[in-house]
Amino acid sequence: MHDHSNASRLFLASCIALIVTAMTFAIRAKLELEFAGEFGLSLEQIGIVFGPAFWGFTVAMIIGGPLVDILGMKRIVWIAFATHALGIVLMIAATGFWSLFAAVLLTGLGNGMVEAACNPLVATLYPDNKTTMLNRFHVWFPGGIVIGSLVAYLVMDIMGLQWEVLVATLALPLVVYGYLFLGQELPQTERVTMGVSTAGMWKAVASPLFLFMGFCMLLTASTELGTGQRISSLLADTGVSAILVLAFINGIMALGRAFAGPVVHRLSTSGMLLFSAVFSTLGLVALSYASGWMTFAAAAVFAVGICYFWPTMLGFVSENIPESGALGLSIMGGLGMFSVSIVLPVMGDFLDHASTGADTLRYMAVLPAVLIVAFAARHFARRKATA
Repeated sequence: MHDHSNASRLFLASCIALIVTAMTFAIRAKLELEFAGEFGLSLEQIGIVFGPAFWGFTVAMIIGGPLVDILGMKRIVWIAFATHALGIVLMIAATGFWSLFAAVLLTGLGNGMVEAACNPLVATLYPDNKTTMLNRFHVWFPGGIVIGSLVAYLVMDIMGLQWEVLVATLALPLVVYGYLFLGQELPQTERVTMGVSTAGMWKAVASPLFLFMGFCMLLTASTELGTGQRISSLLADTGVSAILVLAFINGIMALGRAFAGPVVHRLSTSGMLLFSAVFSTLGLVALSYASGWMTFAAAAVFAVGICYFWPTMLGFVSENIPESGALGLSIMGGLGMFSVSIVLPVMGDFLDHASTGADTLRYMAVLPAVLIVAFAARHFARRKATA
């Protein structure tokens, strides 16, 4: 086990790397309509350009997951740093569809490598407290989106600067997490120390419970991230600043995750997932009818719903299928991001064809509605089994 100061430094470095990842989401959400205007792209094309942020993330996690065990976490962290840096430079220099596409792809690969290395790192540093610490680590996904949204609002809406300046702000947390990881020893992954073979790991990810959770991950991630990434066009008719609504949603999520411990204790992992599905559905339906300040009230309900989805899905797998190791966590994260790359162009198509943001939000509400049924079945079957 690592000494405490080293564990704290590695946890902090992981959190700041996740802030870079999350800021890229907020900055892209702010620039959606900006890019459409400057480069003459339709909202469907923007959906395609933004796609590699998600499937690039998936590719990095699916490749990075098994490689974490083979190459070690340290090398994966430095691959993340390099692809992040290249992606930022290329986006500032972008001139059209393909250069934007390449920049977003590199950023997506960097983001995926951060999750591929840091999820198992956190699970390994805190073996007795996984779901709580994964929730604490994932505070910085919504936390980073809040930071990115407020920086975007400040740089573009208040100071009136060019979008390139906004993208350049990513360099600051990038340099900080590079510095914090520099020269540090990183532990071996939990699966390696547990002595589970590679064959045992693959068998675990082919189990019925893992496959069920993988299917659910497609829907939880689309609900959370699809909505967030297209917030500018979804809320265009509400009369409020979409980027501030995004900051508000993610502020609530960050608080919720920071205090996840007592909730996990009270509800159980499967209970939390059912609770999340119910509130997400209610929130999307409410958002579809809201305008003006009521948009913030509806957004609060939605935020409570999506708050625990991602880290609790990871925590559930880590607790209930530990043999799946870093690969299991990576496949879950990868499936989540992949689903968003599918849903973004579909949403763009809805939005292009005179279908308003309200209609698109109601279509999106179908996803968590399906999850209510899936998680209720799982939760009550489990309670029956333990009764």
